[in-house]
Amino acid sequence: MTTGSIAPKVLALAWPLVLGNLLQTAYNLADLFWVGQVDRESLAAVSLMFPVSWMFVSTAIGITAATIALVSQYTGADNERMADRVVAQTVLLALAVSGVLAVVGWLGRYRLLELIGAEGAVLSESLAYIEIIFLTLPLTFLFFAFRSSLQGAGDTRTAMWLVFISAGMNVVIDPFLILGWGPFPAMGTRGAGWATFAARGFAAVAGVYILLRGGFGVQLRLRDLRPDPGLLRKLVDVGYPATIDGWARSFAAVAMAAFVTPFGAAAIAAYGIGIRLMSVTWSVAGAVGQATATGVGQNLGSGTPDRARRVTWVATAGTMTLLAAAAGLCLLVPEFMMGLFTDDAETISEGATFLLVIAPAWAVFGGTMVIQGAFRGAGQTKVALGLSVLARWVFRIPLAVALAFAASVTLPGVGTLDLGLGVGVVGVWISFSVGALLTFLVAVFWFRLGRWTEAVIEDTEGPGGPGPDGVDAVEETTEEGVDDEAVGIEAKAK
Repeated sequence: MTTGSIAPKVLALAWPLVLGNLLQTAYNLADLFWVGQVDRESLAAVSLMFPVSWMFVSTAIGITAATIALVSQYTGADNERMADRVVAQTVLLALAVSGVLAVVGWLGRYRLLELIGAEGAVLSESLAYIEIIFLTLPLTFLFFAFRSSLQGAGDTRTAMWLVFISAGMNVVIDPFLILGWGPFPAMGTRGAGWATFAARGFAAVAGVYILLRGGFGVQLRLRDLRPDPGLLRKLVDVGYPATIDGWARSFAAVAMAAFVTPFGAAAIAAYGIGIRLMSVTWSVAGAVGQATATGVGQNLGSGTPDRARRVTWVATAGTMTLLAAAAGLCLLVPEFMMGLFTDDAETISEGATFLLVIAPAWAVFGGTMVIQGAFRGAGQTKVALGLSVLARWVFRIPLAVALAFAASVTLPGVGTLDLGLGVGVVGVWISFSVGALLTFLVAVFWFRLGRWTEAVIEDTEGPGGPGPDGVDAVEETTEEGVDDEAVGIEAKAK
């Protein structure tokens, strides 16, 4: 990524990530398709659980964002030994965090579903699904640790093949466990959870084996698994904004799902299908953003920030063009797209409206994700966090409340004031598009300021290993510019 024509390099790095993310989306789409064959309540349950399960997946993505930044910059600086040490500490951190989240999630599962608004049959089916997802968390985190390690070193194809195999396993297993094909009992939503557990278990075990074996740019060495406080602190310092970013996005998704819940099962199901279709665009834009993070990180590590800037603009333009074409297809046949997952007329109608309102904003939504990837590759995860908070908590959620709901307040001496337009669930849909456009404009402006061009590593060790005092040669992140940027933006972010 540090020499040669930029567009082919970005494409070569991005296409395995795009395909891998699309295959990851197949996990969710397969669950949705087969659960949809059971009943509308089961479909609504899995739809409602998508933002909840994504909350935990995004935590894994956030933690490993620091891995991509550090491994890519050490790789660009030809310091492979430090890159390997980052991998080992990432594995330790991923296991610790996922274990805590699994226990806390399991203990608080009833309260969590009540907060979302699940009740009756939807509540029981949601509970059956999310209980298994909590057991899957350590496996999910391990796989993301593997993927981010190889990605930072410039290898995006190996993880793609693992996702391909595991997604295929999920698709094959789903109908047996959900509908009770063959000797298996019909488990409904719980079966969907167990199919995901099996598929992600395979991916995690295979990923750890590949890291231990080496030969893919980085290697997991058992002697490096001893906790290194300095390097763990560096991972946390760079990664915690990305983790908060993931939580902010996920909590916002949960809040948006809660806004949809009062409008009935058809609206919930339409939202679930629509968000999963939209997650295809996230898969593309997120993958290109990850490739951009690697390109920016390696170029900053090698001292070529101008090329890092060009990488970002080329990746952004290509992503927006592709997503605009995908949106055009959905706008042409919205009912057909929704009908792929359900034959319920009310759900199809509501879902078609969802696509007609939100699809036109897919391009700017994707453009923002690519620019956020550039900030993360530079180690400035606080800026990416600021953009996510701005998109969801400053623009999207307040606008959704103002448009979708109506209320009145009586003030002494003033009288009754009508608050909110009360246009219904379409107000929630509109908030997605408007928030995406406004955030994209802010992201472009902030990137053009150029306050992200300093690397977050200092290669004082040389390629062979740690410095003479045995201390990691990792300087503290330059916070002055980052904090100013975050304060200037903040008012986070399937």
